[in-house]
Amino acid sequence: MTDEELAKDLGLVSAMTIGIGTMIGAGIFVLPGVAAQAAGPIVVVSFVVGGLVAMVNALSVSELGTAMPKAGGGYYYVNRALGPLFGSIAGMGDWMGLAFASAFYSIGFGQYLATLAPMPSVLFLTDVQVGALFAGAAFVLVNYVGAKETGGVQTVIVTLLLGILTLFAVRGWLAFDAATLLGTDGVAPMGYGAILPGTALVFVSFLGYAKIATVAEELKNPGRNLPIAVIGSVAIVTVIYAVLVSIMLGVVPWTDLSTSAPLTQATEVAFAGEYGAIAVGIVTVGALLATASSANASILASARINFAMGRDGIVTDWLNDIHPKFATPYRSIVVTGAMILAFIALLGQDLEVLSKAASVLHLVVYALMNAALIVFRETDAPEYDPDFTVPLYPVTPILGVVLSLGLLAFVGLRELALSAVFVVGSVLWYVAYANRHTEGQGLLGRHVSAGTQGEESVATTPDADAGPTVMVALSNPRTEGPLMTLAGALAKAKGGTVFATHVVQVPDQTSLAAAAERRRGVMDESERLLAEAREDAERFDVPVETRTILSHQGVAEVFDAARDHEADTLIMGYGGTRLAGGRAEGTLDELAQSLPCDVLVLNERSFDPSEVLLPTAGGYSSDLSAEVARALRDAVGANVTLLYVADDRETGRAFLGEWAAEHDLDDAEIRVETGAVEPAIRRAAADRTLVVVGATEQGLLSRVVQGSLALSVLENLDASVLLAERPTSRSLRERLFR
Repeated sequence: MTDEELAKDLGLVSAMTIGIGTMIGAGIFVLPGVAAQAAGPIVVVSFVVGGLVAMVNALSVSELGTAMPKAGGGYYYVNRALGPLFGSIAGMGDWMGLAFASAFYSIGFGQYLATLAPMPSVLFLTDVQVGALFAGAAFVLVNYVGAKETGGVQTVIVTLLLGILTLFAVRGWLAFDAATLLGTDGVAPMGYGAILPGTALVFVSFLGYAKIATVAEELKNPGRNLPIAVIGSVAIVTVIYAVLVSIMLGVVPWTDLSTSAPLTQATEVAFAGEYGAIAVGIVTVGALLATASSANASILASARINFAMGRDGIVTDWLNDIHPKFATPYRSIVVTGAMILAFIALLGQDLEVLSKAASVLHLVVYALMNAALIVFRETDAPEYDPDFTVPLYPVTPILGVVLSLGLLAFVGLRELALSAVFVVGSVLWYVAYANRHTEGQGLLGRHVSAGTQGEESVATTPDADAGPTVMVALSNPRTEGPLMTLAGALAKAKGGTVFATHVVQVPDQTSLAAAAERRRGVMDESERLLAEAREDAERFDVPVETRTILSHQGVAEVFDAARDHEADTLIMGYGGTRLAGGRAEGTLDELAQSLPCDVLVLNERSFDPSEVLLPTAGGYSSDLSAEVARALRDAVGANVTLLYVADDRETGRAFLGEWAAEHDLDDAEIRVETGAVEPAIRRAAADRTLVVVGATEQGLLSRVVQGSLALSVLENLDASVLLAERPTSRSLRERLFR
């Protein structure tokens, strides 16, 4: 049986942008106009107070998340600490809250869409609702088929949004007028008592940080990155809200601020002139991106919560079946999508209802999470070992409970009644269904639930005493044999082990734990591939370990796995990496970090290692090429030919003779060519079966401008080509220009 590993493939930046991207969509592009009409200019303080309430809760979320980085976030913590009754309330509340929030974001998308492409009204639906329904259906479809949302895509979206908002902030500040902000009735025309009702209205703007906890089990170094991402995203977004809402109200009087597209209106006023139309267009596109990103992230998070509830028996596990083609929890996504579309159709004409309902349900969950933290601490649960602890315990979680429940008093009777229906419904669901399907009483009942530990298999790093580790990244059966031949030969020459991995890419909508538990459909191909790899490695009489790695990043996970498992050499196919001008790194990766170890990239064409050509002009990567050539000579009897392209043949022969002696290749054939390098390599490779070439030492900009010898050789020879690169320390200047 092949070992299985869940990748930790979300970094700090990706995690923070999940939170920031979701929060920005609501707080800036949708709510300022509605909130200003409800509270006046003092609504700026409402946003700040909302940020402070969120920050208290964020501290508790950070402790819980570092203690138990599991899919499901708040539901998981409440269920473990308070038991399945409160777990049902938290899970259902979180699920429904996300559905309300997604409907709210979709309405925001529809409002900005209407400024670009007016939609028709249909029956009792307004044009905005029609646009929102189309958008909501599209978001559900995107999640159904498993399109990317987290990680790099979200980072790009957030970067664009911050750039757009910075553009508005600079120009808006120049157009800012304090008299416009204060108006004729001062900062609080409705009284200072409007602050907390305003906070209750805008609190939906701060729900994004909790989504980070739902992907906690996939964070790299969660003990450090989770609290920084959660707390940092709340702090950054609170400052953005305070600054930008103040500028909006200083550009457009609060009484006139649009309740449908407030930022577009403020931009039009701030950029009055020849660039106004362009600026408005940019902001509108930003609003569409922001609201779409927020809706997508909410649907994605709801699927994670449903998986966690299904795993514990709170809801039927039927919801979590994985689609055979798309590998997504399609039933969960469809059910959630149906609720979102229903909320858009039935409640979409009143943005306050959607925003407050989402806020109320999440506030209930936050109060329960703070209570769960106290239970974990006071029961001294042995499995509870957080890397981050809240300051001023127990004041902080108690304050979180008080603030979360206290804010409910200001949301309005209609929203409270609507949310109470869901809470009562959750209790009835527990009595009628969950009580008969879930086990355990929770720590509050002094009993630790059975079977909630060890749901994922995390294998250990190959034994360091077994010698150097040669890691192979396999992607398809066609290239498995050649890659394992290289790995076996190198491992035998080094006296090391082969570590064969197959990275299975899982859609973001499916938690890695869900994919692991429903491993049959996902893992059958991987099992077959790695079984063949074991057989191929055994003929070299070297130890071999196989591992399937479930990851959301796919190929990008390979380098991380090499670092995590302390590989000495990484071997992968040409189709399994992106070559940046003859290097094994991607273009941006090359500027940001070094290779994790020696890297070999094979471009295989009817792989036959019997006749090896090794072009060399010296250099650190040529040393690695020599190691490969020696290993193939000793393991499979390869004939090695050394090639040097020189202006003078005698000088070339002298260089190659000395180089061969230094690298234990005295028995290799020596060949010297004159003229241009690439044609010379092509002539020499005509009767060879494998060309081993060291990566170029040119810097990024030099290779972009001049092209790359290594890359053109890889793509234009008839023989199989192996690109060898050895990591080296280079400054940013060297990476750019050398």
